Amino acid sequence: MAEHESHQSNDSPLLETVSLFQGLAPAERQEVYQAAHHRAVEKGELFFVQGEEAHTLYVLTQGRVRLNQLSPEGEQVLLRVIVPGQLFGGVAVLSGTAYPAAAEAVVPSEALGWDGETMARLMERYPAIARNALRLLAERIQELQERYRELATERVERRVASAVLRLARQTGRKVEGGILIDFPLSREDLAAMTGTTLYTVSRILKRWEKEGLVEAGRQRLLIRSPHGLVALAEDLPPALEAPS
Repeated sequence: MAEHESHQSNDSPLLETVSLFQGLAPAERQEVYQAAHHRAVEKGELFFVQGEEAHTLYVLTQGRVRLNQLSPEGEQVLLRVIVPGQLFGGVAVLSGTAYPAAAEAVVPSEALGWDGETMARLMERYPAIARNALRLLAERIQELQERYRELATERVERRVASAVLRLARQTGRKVEGGILIDFPLSREDLAAMTGTTLYTVSRILKRWEKEGLVEAGRQRLLIRSPHGLVALAEDLPPALEAPS
């Protein structure tokens, strides 16, 4: 099925959970929803490409999307995982810049989209949207600053633990035995995200498996001890065993 777009006419309760539209009355959310267009793409297709002039911000309604950025060295870096209810492409549209990354559907995915002109009109009509947008921009800047700090100051194992926990928050789900990162995740992804090598990531994951922290598959990661990873990410001393 090729990607397609259409306009919506019915209300969507999903907008109640979207940070950009917090504080709007039901009738106001209805107007925002009716101003959107619906877009569906197949697995492996792109909502937008890196470097393209930003024209539309999206809210994912179904599926999974990965934001990939191509480094100057030609290395693909996983920046973020988008799940239903989350906004993507918004920072670029709201700041009037090009998309800094590509948005790839990992599975067949659907989203609501608003072009920049429509969103500007909605912000003028409903100042709460503009206030929320400023807050979201500030949060994203803070997140980027934290990522840079990690790369500049933290040892590799701590960076990998932080990245795994970040992905778990974005797309993890509780299963028997722990938390499964419900997203195709390769060791190359983790290496690129944390500024290290594939060999180093493989070595760390192998040690974590021996310690019972994780169970690593080809493109899956089960976190068996979330508290253990938190201790590594926060550089806490190992817990002392109680005396017998």
